[in-house]
Amino acid sequence: MNEIVLMSDPRVAAVEVEECDEPLVDCRSALRVDERRSDPAGDWAHLRAGVLRRLIRAQELLPDGWQWLLVEGYRRPSLQESIFSDYAATLRRLHPEESEARIHAAASRWVAPLETAGHVSGAAIDLTICTKDGIEVDMGSPEAATPEESDGACYTHAVGLPAQARQNRAVMVEALTAVGMVNYPTEWWHWSYGDRYWAVSTGAAAAHYGPRRRG
Repeated sequence: MNEIVLMSDPRVAAVEVEECDEPLVDCRSALRVDERRSDPAGDWAHLRAGVLRRLIRAQELLPDGWQWLLVEGYRRPSLQESIFSDYAATLRRLHPEESEARIHAAASRWVAPLETAGHVSGAAIDLTICTKDGIEVDMGSPEAATPEESDGACYTHAVGLPAQARQNRAVMVEALTAVGMVNYPTEWWHWSYGDRYWAVSTGAAAAHYGPRRRG
């Protein structure tokens, strides 16, 4: 796609889900999982089994000495709603003149509305790349930086990135697209497979994974 389709786009919410009932699995025994957004129930470390398999295959395509650093996978619906509401409130304070529709769309650049969120289905992952020693490679902006915090550098193909960061992002893009995953273009770290956004991005007739609950 040449245009950036936001998570708030009606085309994403309109995608049907043909749930395959694949289980949520713990990634910690298979890949390196960061603790920065950990939760007592271990939700953040879980993904659908098919997504984990793709990440393992994609890691084999990374340069020697590099590996994925998984930051967050599954999210409970209540947490997804809270993150969206908090960011939308921040945008309202920054832009009190904007309509509610524009605030909703702007918020979806950084966090999906509940109805289209891939995290709540275990189909989406926030991740970056690190060395075997756990040192994160330069991606040009911090993982999870908002458009305001990063001055737009959070966009995957942002202009003006340092050459090394641009190359590192290209390595990530090549490895993950090779296994069928799709990126949310406003967040270089957000990738998914089998959710509604994946279906819109690839032209699939339906999503494979719908919202799930753990425990």
